[in-house]
Amino acid sequence: MNNLPLRFVLFGATGDLMKKKIIPAIFNLYKQNLLDDNFTILGVSRKKITDDDFRNWVKDSLNLENSDQTFLNFIQKVNYFSADISDKESLSSLVSELNKTPGNNLYYLAISPNLYENAFINISTSGLMNPLNGWDRILVEKPFGNDLEHAKKLDNLLGKLFKEEQIFRIDHYLAKETLQNILTFRFANSIFEPTWNSDFIDEVYIKMYENFDVDNRAAFYDNIGALKDVGQNHVLQMLALVAMEEPSNLNFLEIRKSRADILKKIIPGDKIIRGQYEGYNQISGISPETKTETFFFIESKINNPRWDKTKFYLTSGKGLKETLTEIKILFKEKGDGVRNVITFKVQPEQKIIVEFWYKENGFDYKVRSKEMVFEYEKNIRTPDAYEKVLFDAIKGDQTLFVSTEEIVAQWSFVEDVLNKWQKEPILSYKKGIDPEQNLGTI
Repeated sequence: MNNLPLRFVLFGATGDLMKKKIIPAIFNLYKQNLLDDNFTILGVSRKKITDDDFRNWVKDSLNLENSDQTFLNFIQKVNYFSADISDKESLSSLVSELNKTPGNNLYYLAISPNLYENAFINISTSGLMNPLNGWDRILVEKPFGNDLEHAKKLDNLLGKLFKEEQIFRIDHYLAKETLQNILTFRFANSIFEPTWNSDFIDEVYIKMYENFDVDNRAAFYDNIGALKDVGQNHVLQMLALVAMEEPSNLNFLEIRKSRADILKKIIPGDKIIRGQYEGYNQISGISPETKTETFFFIESKINNPRWDKTKFYLTSGKGLKETLTEIKILFKEKGDGVRNVITFKVQPEQKIIVEFWYKENGFDYKVRSKEMVFEYEKNIRTPDAYEKVLFDAIKGDQTLFVSTEEIVAQWSFVEDVLNKWQKEPILSYKKGIDPEQNLGTI
C-alpha cells in the first residue's frame, strides 16, 4: 500500500449510470469519512464542457436543495476533462494531465459495452496505466460480452493487457447486503448447513420481477433481452450464493472459486418459457417481428451430489405485477402442506424470513405456521451496492467482483438455454400480470 492520493477517473462521466449511481455513491462514501481527504474526481467524456458545467451536473445528480459545507468541500475535488476513450490520440492529453501529479487511479468504465474492446486497448497502450504513479485498477460494468465467444475474447484481451488484480468486473448485485448475508446465514449457523442439500430441499425459486417496461432503453434492450440483461449475471450469481460449497477460507480467491465451481455445474431442465409483453414490438425503432424476450422462466438443476434432486427455477421479467427480487428455499413437505420455507428478500425490502410450524393452543392437534424475520436495524444505514463496489475496489478486495471462470460458466449456461429456446415459441403476455399465477398462459 502507498500513501498516494486516490483519483476516480470516470469515463462516461455525464451518462445515466454516473448520475443515478456512481456520483451519489462517491459522495456518500465521502460523507461517511470513508475516503482519504486528498482524493479527487476527474470526469471524462466527449462532451465539450467546463469544470463548472460538470460541477453543476454533479450537484443535480445529488438532488441537493442547498449547498452545505460538506458539499462545498466535495465539489472542489471535482474536475472535468474532455476525451474520447475510443480514440488513443484523444487519450494522450489525458495521460499528460494525470501525470502532472502522482496518484492511485481507479478507472470506471461507464460506457457502452460495444466500446470495451477499443477502450481496453487504448487504456493499456496510451500510458494511462502508469506504475510510476501508484496502483491502477479498472472497473468494467456488465454486460460483459454478448455471447460466450465474445466474452472469452474480451476476457482474453483483458488478461493480456492487465494483471488480474487490476481487473474488477462488476455485478453490483453481489454487493447487496441480503445477498452477502446468505453466506453468513449458511456457514455461520450450524443449524442450517446440514440440511442445505437435496435430501431436505425440494425447490429453489430465484425471482427478479420488475413492474416497469424497457422505457428509454428499448434500442439497447432489444439487442440483448431479459436473459442476457439480468439472467446471465444477477440471477445466476444469486443461485451461486445459495448453492456453492463452503470455501476453505473467506478470502476472495476461495469465495470466487466456490461460486465458479457451482456455476459450471448448472444445466437447463425441460421447462423453459420465454415471453414478451404486449406492445413491446410496437416501440419506435424496434422491429414488429422482434423475438427479444422481456420475460423468462427456466427450470434448471445442478449436476453434483449435493443438489442432484433439487430443482432451481430462475425467473425474471419486465412489465409484471410488482417489482420484487427474492430467493425462496422450499424444504420437503411433511404432509398436509407442512413445509419450512426460507426467503431471502433483496428488494424492495431487505430481510430474511424463516417459516416454521407450531401446535396451536387448545385440545385439538392443529399446526400453524409462523414467520421468524430478520430485518436490518432501522437506525443503521444500509450501504448502497455501488458504495460497496467502489469501497472494495479501493481496498483491492475482489470478493464482490466476477472472475474469468464465473464469466465463462455463466455464458455457457446461457448458450445452452438459447439453444433450447430455438425450439420454443415466444409467448405474449399482458403488462401487470402476476407470473406466479399466469405461468401457463405467458
